Amino acid sequence: MRPAWPLLAAAATGVQVGAAIVATRFVIGETTPAALALLRYAIGVLILLPAVLLAPRTPIARRDLVPIALLGIGQFGILIALLNFGLQTVPAARAALVFSTFPLLTLVLAALLGHERLTMRKTIGVLLTIAGVGIALGERFVATAALPVGVGDAAVLASALTGAACSVLYRPYLRRYPALPVSALAMLASVAFLALFATAEGFFAQPIRFTHGGWLAIVFIGVSSGVGYFLWLYALRHAAATRVTVFLALSPVTAAALGALLLAETITPGLAAGVLCVAAGLWLATRGPSSDGVDAGRQPDERAARNR
Repeated sequence: MRPAWPLLAAAATGVQVGAAIVATRFVIGETTPAALALLRYAIGVLILLPAVLLAPRTPIARRDLVPIALLGIGQFGILIALLNFGLQTVPAARAALVFSTFPLLTLVLAALLGHERLTMRKTIGVLLTIAGVGIALGERFVATAALPVGVGDAAVLASALTGAACSVLYRPYLRRYPALPVSALAMLASVAFLALFATAEGFFAQPIRFTHGGWLAIVFIGVSSGVGYFLWLYALRHAAATRVTVFLALSPVTAAALGALLLAETITPGLAAGVLCVAAGLWLATRGPSSDGVDAGRQPDERAARNR
């Protein structure tokens, strides 16, 4: 496997998340957050299912079913619930900047658990990507920066922390099993969890009604999420968690660019500067040997077998 493939998969996921944000803004007025999340990941499961059925069987041990399911619920259900709660009171630009701490939190957690080394180069690279996001958001962030920090900001930060923890904790299971069955199981568990929220919102009490454009947006979000989540776990399987999550900095940049092109949102000169800053941060954070920090995440028997 070429060392660049996991990083390309991570970059594709970062762009996919940004594109999905734009599509979500387009259709969110036609439904509720929980219902949209449910449809998103239900379609994602359907996209992954044929590939899972056609792939060589790699049964997941019974002891690992619940942990993987819980990670899926955390990655999609709890993360989305906290983020949506925060967005009720936190402006989108500030929420995007708070959420962009995701890779920094991942780096700290991975270092505390002994999965990665907390190097100066990697830390500066991650901080540069966060600065780049702030620059790209420009005036939209400055206009809301003076607002007092409250429960909403804490919810967005908790959302990022949840995602960071899941990204680090996936590693043992991705070492044992291919990314495809892990993706399908985790996403299926999240669908069951989100169905509870959608039921509370009355989603199943009335017929589903969307405009043609709304259906196209939902199908795009669902299909891209299924493919994107597989790429995300593929990247986490072959690269250190920080190297993967740092590419999430591409999400708000992509969303800002596509929002300007497709939704007639204002594009600012700061977007180009932000892109350059993000690019510099990605370059720093992903420099060095591709195995940096990965060996620490291997099981002891794997390291011993490799060193014989």
